[in-house]
Amino acid sequence: MRPLFSFSLIALATFSLAGSTVARPQNQPSATTASTQVIEVTAKKYEYNPSPIRVKQGAKVQLKITATDHTHGFKISPYQEGAEATGNAGLVFSSPQDCLKIEKGQTATIEFVAQTPGTYRFKCCVHCGWNHRSMKGELVVEP
Repeated sequence: MRPLFSFSLIALATFSLAGSTVARPQNQPSATTASTQVIEVTAKKYEYNPSPIRVKQGAKVQLKITATDHTHGFKISPYQEGAEATGNAGLVFSSPQDCLKIEKGQTATIEFVAQTPGTYRFKCCVHCGWNHRSMKGELVVEP
């Protein structure tokens, strides 16, 4: 009786494991990947691409910013254009934000939740040449 019981336990464990490995296809994204909107952004002499960047209200967003020609910076206001900086921020970052320095050929990531609809301005915050002050862009949070 004991060998039959042991065999039953082994068979049950084998079928349970086999069922769990077949339950989800390998190419299916995980829940955390599927719930985050990842946007690739390039920073090159005096421009960001794409700009404007459009996201939906409530979206968890990850900006992956790559400096293609030399060192650049990225700074975005957590407050929508025209709003006072004393109220609740419309963009809630996963870590504190200031000037993010991005070396040539490197990629930096910024993650936030887009809580309030509106237009949010971003700019280069590392001097990158004669037209550095014109290196700006917009993030538009749509309802």
